[in-house]
Amino acid sequence: MDHSHHSSTQHASPHKEKQEMKGMEGHDHSMHHMHMIEDFKKRFWISLVITLPIVVLAPMIQSLVGYEFRFDGDRYLQFALSSIVFFYGGWPFLIGMVDELKKRKPGMMTLIALAISVAYFYSSAVVFGLSGKMFFWELVSLIDIMLLGHWIEMKSVMGASNALQELAKMMPSEARRIKDNGESEDVPIAELKSGDTILVRPGEKIPADGQVLEGSSHVNESMLTGESKPVAKQKDDEVIGGSVNDNGALKIMVKHTGEDSYLSKVIGLVTEAQKTKSNTQNLADKAAGWLFYIALAAGIITLVVWLSLEKDFNYALERMVTVMIISCPHALGLAVPLVVAISTSVSAKHGLLIRNRTAFENSRKLTTIIFDKTGTLTKGEFGVTRFKSVNAETDDQELLAIAAALENNSEHPIAAGIVRKSKELDLKLDKAENF
Repeated sequence: MDHSHHSSTQHASPHKEKQEMKGMEGHDHSMHHMHMIEDFKKRFWISLVITLPIVVLAPMIQSLVGYEFRFDGDRYLQFALSSIVFFYGGWPFLIGMVDELKKRKPGMMTLIALAISVAYFYSSAVVFGLSGKMFFWELVSLIDIMLLGHWIEMKSVMGASNALQELAKMMPSEARRIKDNGESEDVPIAELKSGDTILVRPGEKIPADGQVLEGSSHVNESMLTGESKPVAKQKDDEVIGGSVNDNGALKIMVKHTGEDSYLSKVIGLVTEAQKTKSNTQNLADKAAGWLFYIALAAGIITLVVWLSLEKDFNYALERMVTVMIISCPHALGLAVPLVVAISTSVSAKHGLLIRNRTAFENSRKLTTIIFDKTGTLTKGEFGVTRFKSVNAETDDQELLAIAAALENNSEHPIAAGIVRKSKELDLKLDKAENF
């Protein structure tokens, strides 16, 4: 870093630096997540392509389908291809096993790593002289399925993160700050601080949480509160950053900016929720941990029982390996990520940001829901549902046309709903004078 750049950053405000650092961390985390998704995707497709010849050469598959394809050295080719899949495709699970064992909490990664390691090293021993069967195709298919499951799960989490980024975009990039001499200047939001006075014109987004000093307007807060009816704001009322000013100019004193703002706190809550696992995911991890111990115990018991029945060691070892491979549940590794992926992505697409996964799961037990207000159950816009003239000289449509003509010049959301209804019915509106 050169001296000139260093001197220019020395005078930056601590709050701005904190905001910039937070933004950089969020960007870095998002980039890291994208990189991991691409990594799992790449590992899956490469492993899948290498799996195909292994499956074609597998003796068990040949006997099941009813064909024979053998040549000298075919088992060495299977060994070489399976080694690539094991060390390249299986690497995330081997690293995950090390991490879980360090924490003394064996889970899904340990269970997968146990199954693929036993299958690989036993099959490799068979290639180089041990009497028994090779499990190469079982090994590579297990790795493929687990890579696919983790890729799907990470994509779903990224989809929810993208929904959060859309939420963050609700904040404008600049604000119109009023200086002490009464003139206004456009400044980046990062430069706003508590106590500043800002001007928000009709149709603009409010750049920060604050209190109205001058003016009156209606503010659309539906994207933050779910309430579709624009809220009337006048002097001393509170406003939320990210909401949309409707029909009047407001002078606002800034109260909260950056991570202290309402919107940032909402984003923070959802981000924390994404990091936590639900009861189902925790249950799956616990089940995987127990299955790890069960697989080990079952394998050892199998070996001991066959040896006690006076079978030779190679025969007993093959049975032990078979049991330990079967103990790893392919379905569990794919089912849980799929459920998480579908529920998260569908929710995010419908604007539902889950703050508590456990509560979300428990919602399936609900029998009755009581809403405290109707505003959250509407489409988010005003409209005319029915209209009736009580004057015998004026028919119903003429009544609507008069009302719409009066409201045609108004920016009020209810006025807009009346005008919209008249347009739907193709009514001809007279021009309002002295409006």
